[in-house]
Amino acid sequence: QVHLVESGGGLVQAGDSLRLSCVLSGGRFSYYNMGWFRQTPGKGREFVAAISWGGGQTFYADSVKARFAVSRDNDKNTMYLQMNSLNPEDTARYYCAARLNYHDGSWYVDSDYDNWGQGTQVTVSS
Repeated sequence: QVHLVESGGGLVQAGDSLRLSCVLSGGRFSYYNMGWFRQTPGKGREFVAAISWGGGQTFYADSVKARFAVSRDNDKNTMYLQMNSLNPEDTARYYCAARLNYHDGSWYVDSDYDNWGQGTQVTVSS
């Protein structure tokens, strides 16, 4: 079975940067399209960014496009999210998600992904 583990969250001040990592095990990483979502209390998961199986396509929410960058290293079974110029509105629990590249689905919809990690908390103080 596929297992995803996020890391890299923490408590930072506005304007700081963080890099999140997501490691996949139990499957061939290059078979998976990957995404990042975030969630705050009382809200559903919000799309943040996604990257295709080979890294050739990336997608971003408008709220983060100018500040965040998603990448992947298939030799390390790892996806990254570089987050710059963080602000308090970025405070959330961040989750990575995986979907086999031959499964139909939207890049932007959480229910269209097959596997999820446990999340990592990002808190940005003002």
